[in-house]
Amino acid sequence: MSMVGNLRKVARLTRRGHRVDLSHPARSPLGSTVVNCVVYRDGVRQPAVGSVEEAVRQVRRRNGFVWLGLHEPTDDEFAGVAKLFGLHPLAVEDAVHAHQRPKVEQYGEVLFAVFKTVTYVEHSELTATSEVVNTGEIMVFAGPDFVVTVRHGRHGSLGPLREGLESDPGQLAKGPSAVLHAIADHVVDDYVTVADAVQDDIDQVETEVFSPQSPGSADAGRIYQLKRELLELKRAVVPLARPLSRLATEPMRFVDREIQAYFRDVADHLSRVTEQVTAFDSLLDSILQAHLAQVAVAQNEDARKITAWAAIVAVPTMVCGVYGMNFDHMPELHWRYGYPLALAVIAAACFVIYRGFKRNGWL
Repeated sequence: MSMVGNLRKVARLTRRGHRVDLSHPARSPLGSTVVNCVVYRDGVRQPAVGSVEEAVRQVRRRNGFVWLGLHEPTDDEFAGVAKLFGLHPLAVEDAVHAHQRPKVEQYGEVLFAVFKTVTYVEHSELTATSEVVNTGEIMVFAGPDFVVTVRHGRHGSLGPLREGLESDPGQLAKGPSAVLHAIADHVVDDYVTVADAVQDDIDQVETEVFSPQSPGSADAGRIYQLKRELLELKRAVVPLARPLSRLATEPMRFVDREIQAYFRDVADHLSRVTEQVTAFDSLLDSILQAHLAQVAVAQNEDARKITAWAAIVAVPTMVCGVYGMNFDHMPELHWRYGYPLALAVIAAACFVIYRGFKRNGWL
């Protein structure tokens, strides 16, 4: 079924009163790349339209804007949308193939923004192979009368976000820039949630490393894995600072001046998350170093114990070796109590050495 056909099916289901769940983790529930297409006028959602083309014609006749949501479209699926809205080929390529850094770019009258989405992967126990952070992407094309969102990944549904915006017509009436701000705010809020969840994992590892009952019991592989997952979170959070700063301070087309104040608030939240993630990175470095130091201390203690016992065993070995040379003239060789005396001397020497090592903490 074509994109337009699927969109008409969405409209029919909506008119009949069926609620369509648009928060499916993979593709849209209709198996199409189109998740939703809605027209807004003065911040109010308009009746369902039959096709994307019809929605565009409607907003250009009566003002308003259209919000088209897509999920992981292919080149062929996105080609018609790109032509309809006049999207730049470079931005289209980035939107389709994903794996981009967070950024904001201006292509003529169209603003193109990339956001990295993150979600925390629940796990009963952190292991050396646990996935802690999962990332995706949301690309946003914002023009004078349209917003096109392209989502990649099995999370980050914009359904709840759309419902929240529709409950505030005054904000939504500010146009596409209001949608852009809401998406940025939603993404950064997810960063805060994931950072708090990761902190719990770090606290658990830290407790295991410094536990007085079993110091150094943490697995170094778990610490490395947590650090790798934190790096994935850091790659999503840190590069977004510059794009948000541009949206908050630089004059841009279709970005309402009142909305720029909201972008400054989002940038402030992002700054706090960035500081938190950076602190986590330093803390994990310290935890790893402490763990390796504990392992080295434990190995040194084992080596000292082995050395001490080897020194104790060397005494009887040496005495027995001397007497085993079978010379005729050996001390007390022909005395009746010579053998018990030799054993007593060996035991006494071993005991003295043992007490010395014990006093020095080697045993």
